[in-house]
Amino acid sequence: MKGIFIFLADGFEEIEALATLDVLRRGGVEVQTVSILDDPCVTGAHRIPVLADLTYSEFKAEAQLKGTTREDVLVFPGGLPGAKYLAEHTDLMEEMKRHYAEGGTVAAICAAPGLVASQLPDLKGRKFTCYDGFEDPMIARGAEYVKAPVVTDRNLITGRGPGCAIDFALAILKTLKGEAVADQVRQGMMIV
Repeated sequence: MKGIFIFLADGFEEIEALATLDVLRRGGVEVQTVSILDDPCVTGAHRIPVLADLTYSEFKAEAQLKGTTREDVLVFPGGLPGAKYLAEHTDLMEEMKRHYAEGGTVAAICAAPGLVASQLPDLKGRKFTCYDGFEDPMIARGAEYVKAPVVTDRNLITGRGPGCAIDFALAILKTLKGEAVADQVRQGMMIV
């Protein structure tokens, strides 16, 4: 298994990245954060510095050692300009497309479905959600917009925005560990 990775670029939405990281680790998932820079220190949209587990070159070295399965998840938080920087990272986008084509899961929230996930192949008929105003690129590729906190459609998980970050994370956890584990984490966090 390649693993579960959350990609960070300067200007990422902190709550979307860190709530996802927190929920997945509470659920016993080994997840790593990846700076798309050569520097592991990435600054969020609200000027919160975060030290990533890996730089992008370290991620590439690790990822190339293993094949992809459906249990592998590449997570793309929103936030601006963070999601834009993720979308402009050519090598990362090629890795994402390859990962998705091999059956790996892609999870994107807020602006990232429109800026990042819209680059995926075979979106026709796929259901998704995103931050208001970022739906057009996905719709142009044949995907169907659903105004919901989180939408899971096979190996594509999308979230609407910062206020939906925990629901988004729980949807990823449910995909990886099942509904019972996701419910246990939800209850432990006192989420009704």
